[in-house]
Amino acid sequence: MMSAGPAHHQLPITQAQIQQESHRREAVNHLAKLRSRKPTDKTLPDGVEETLVGEGDVAVAYKKLRDFERRLDATMSRKRLDIVDSVSRNAKRYKTLRVWITNTVEDQYWQNNNFNVDSFDFPSNLESTYRVKIEGRLLDDDDDITKDEEDGDKMDTTDDSTKTATKSGAKPVPAKPGQRYRFSHFFKALTVDFDQPTASGRLPVDTTAIEWKKPERTPAGSNLPASADFDELTFKRHGDENVNITINLYRHEDPERYELLPELSDVIDMTEATRQEAVAGLFEYIKLMKLQEDDEKRNFRCDDLLQKLIGRESGHIPQLNEYVTPYLRPLPPIKLPYTIRMDQEFHSAPDAPKPTIYDILVSVDDPLRSKHLVPFIHNPSYAQTLREIHQLDESLAVLIQAVGDSKAKHTFLTSMANDPVGFVKNWLSSQKRDLEVIMGEATRAGAAAEDPVGDEWRRGGKGSVWDTSNARESVNVLLSKQGFTAGHR
Repeated sequence: MMSAGPAHHQLPITQAQIQQESHRREAVNHLAKLRSRKPTDKTLPDGVEETLVGEGDVAVAYKKLRDFERRLDATMSRKRLDIVDSVSRNAKRYKTLRVWITNTVEDQYWQNNNFNVDSFDFPSNLESTYRVKIEGRLLDDDDDITKDEEDGDKMDTTDDSTKTATKSGAKPVPAKPGQRYRFSHFFKALTVDFDQPTASGRLPVDTTAIEWKKPERTPAGSNLPASADFDELTFKRHGDENVNITINLYRHEDPERYELLPELSDVIDMTEATRQEAVAGLFEYIKLMKLQEDDEKRNFRCDDLLQKLIGRESGHIPQLNEYVTPYLRPLPPIKLPYTIRMDQEFHSAPDAPKPTIYDILVSVDDPLRSKHLVPFIHNPSYAQTLREIHQLDESLAVLIQAVGDSKAKHTFLTSMANDPVGFVKNWLSSQKRDLEVIMGEATRAGAAAEDPVGDEWRRGGKGSVWDTSNARESVNVLLSKQGFTAGHR
């Protein structure tokens, strides 16, 4: 039988530790009492403006400022919530990414002046090669394309998100200093597929596909590695014959966009969307067609389009995400066809090498969001400003409390000066009533009656309070209570 091991006894608490814990609790309670006693009311008492000699306008101006402050605080809070909501929506803009594709050649047979094309005596050290460069730059803001203009500005090519530029001999522009977005930022993978060449080439052509995948961001650093942060990609191969290639660009978007299958696309009238947009579109369709049940709003009826999507006659709104998921597919890659030219005619032209240019629509964060909205929300001085305003409010509340005390003293002395006898009599009666309440001597003669502490309750006979129906009813109620008769026999 195995031993349970030595028992670990808890060390006893010393008297010093007990006293220290007691002092800590007392300090916490003392701070809590101080916080509860702090004045918070910043409203001037009524009638203050009448007691000020020659400065009544000051109280009126203060009340106007208080009203303006309340309206200003409400407006600022609403605007800040609007900004936070705008930032959380992660709004996007569409800009143009221009891609240049060029190729150069080296050690081709026509580049060797002493080489005879018709002979079969090839130099042993002659290895014809070519180099392909793929370069991308984000165009300036003047060339931006908004989402509303997207459908009208696309050109018909192999993919709706690309359009071939008609400029001839256009060269890539150098990146501006401090430019944030680079070519690799917009894609998570790039592949180059080679067509099978004809058999007329003098050298075997390597048709192995080229593939690049964006590495994951390291948790320790916020910057991308060098292999994922570039504006151009270059590869070199052996060959002396023109080759057709297809460059496939796999988009990297956050949040990820998907291609919608026809069953979902027919309902929400979109061909591409994020998961959130697809769920929101489906919910809007249900509300627009008034398919929600009257008794249970979380359930909805399915029309013909929804029956094709869900496969039944009714659905549950909290499960819209599950209904949408089977109809989301990854976006197809952007295909850029290009012919690698290695002939002398192409490379002997004055403007050689002439690039092939494609314009691709890419989504970027709204510059207003990154430049102004996010810094505004996370401004470190905002918290400091709130603390200063809170301290001013506390000081103002203390001053208003002092004004209230002064107003009470002024009212007390003014009333006493105007009618000393009546004031003292009323004041003594009030103090007497307060003392009876404190001593527990004050009782109520009925639910709707007043406290029996005035002189009218001490007078009897006809016409007194005791001769009223309320007093008789209250006495009967008191006598009918259980235990009253037995306790007073």
